[in-house]
Amino acid sequence: MKSLCHTLILLATIGIIGVLNAQSLYFPPLDGDSWETMFATEAGYCDTDFNSLDSLLEAANSKAFILLKDGKIVHEQYFDSFTKDSLWVWNSASKTLTAALVGIAVQEGQLDINDMTSVYLGTGWTSAPQEKEDKITIWHQLTMTSGLDYATGDPYCTEPSCLIYLADAGTRWSYHNGPYTLLDNVLLSATGQSLNTLFRTKIRDKTGITGLFFRIGYNNAFLSKPRSMARFGLLTLNKGMWDGTPILSDTAYIRQSTTTSQSLNPSYGYLWWLNGKSTYRLPGSQVNFPGPISPSAPSDAVAAIGKDGQIICVIPSTNEVWIRMGNKPEGASQLVASVLFEDISKAIKNERCTSSPTAQPSPKPTFRIQTNPVGDQLQLAETESLARVEIIDTNGRRMLAKEGNLPNYIDVSHLANGTYTVIGWSSNGDGIAKRFLKVLN
Repeated sequence: MKSLCHTLILLATIGIIGVLNAQSLYFPPLDGDSWETMFATEAGYCDTDFNSLDSLLEAANSKAFILLKDGKIVHEQYFDSFTKDSLWVWNSASKTLTAALVGIAVQEGQLDINDMTSVYLGTGWTSAPQEKEDKITIWHQLTMTSGLDYATGDPYCTEPSCLIYLADAGTRWSYHNGPYTLLDNVLLSATGQSLNTLFRTKIRDKTGITGLFFRIGYNNAFLSKPRSMARFGLLTLNKGMWDGTPILSDTAYIRQSTTTSQSLNPSYGYLWWLNGKSTYRLPGSQVNFPGPISPSAPSDAVAAIGKDGQIICVIPSTNEVWIRMGNKPEGASQLVASVLFEDISKAIKNERCTSSPTAQPSPKPTFRIQTNPVGDQLQLAETESLARVEIIDTNGRRMLAKEGNLPNYIDVSHLANGTYTVIGWSSNGDGIAKRFLKVLN
């Protein structure tokens, strides 16, 4: 009896703590356009108009930006003819919504992330030898560690002929859309419901997050209004609870989603990008870049990041969420999403009252490739802002690195013909990437 009393007291205490945490956040009504706001000064920002931030966003071809503090809107801005009722695709930021649906299926006992994927997709869903295919689990799909070769053919393709064995599951991290996308079929097999039906019944009807998944080629991407994207960030901030209603209540799954899931890329959880880690890898690369993804963002920030800079950033330490929708900035590389994550984080940091008014923003790295395609010499111009240059191949292998007093001509005669990426780094860790084609030996 004494033990039972202690248990009841503990459960009651946990319940009270949960209620108190929920009360610290505002949740907008499920229907309608009403959403409480907060003054910028109340949220700790000195530039109440966010002029510098908006200038950055506009220059970066943004469509929508929303900043929440304690669940309330601090800043909401739209560009061109875009409005709060316009629709935009999340691209790969949709992955985190799929991860949430997998977590809901786990908590309802419909699947186990340690199950072999072939339990749900059948044998032969890849072209790997059977004993290698049997090593791949749902966990590997969630963590991008399937071991299938993302660099062969179409990385979005989900046909068995495209899913080629490269390494044992769990021994290699690579951002590979094909195995991830097949989580949709795993959910269909496990629950008997389509992705949109699961989203509607498990998330939309309980949170007011509207939108739908639609197919682009092999991919299922999510389309929604900007405020729905912000709602999903708020749901994540509150650890799967919406205004007292549990949506994703499996605490172990939530914790693993937003913390390092494997040692190969410490900056990746269950389809979420994690800031504040010692190293990170980027899509299409096997290079371990030192430091956090965004030096300017709080170390506990987690982000859903999609092509062309679709971003949901969740910051537990400040009780904030911000989202950005839009096109790719003019002339930006394919790595624009991670660059924008840092640029926007830095602009928000500079708007805070704790920022030094005399601090000057660090110069952005910039350079030009003079001629492309390239022969034996890679000719660079305007490299004054660079402290280091690296060249990586399409498999992410570092082929060359130079630091210090950089020459305008870099000998690449030893490189085989093909496509390469040159990354220029500034002294403060900002990077810019550009591709070139090597055509002559």
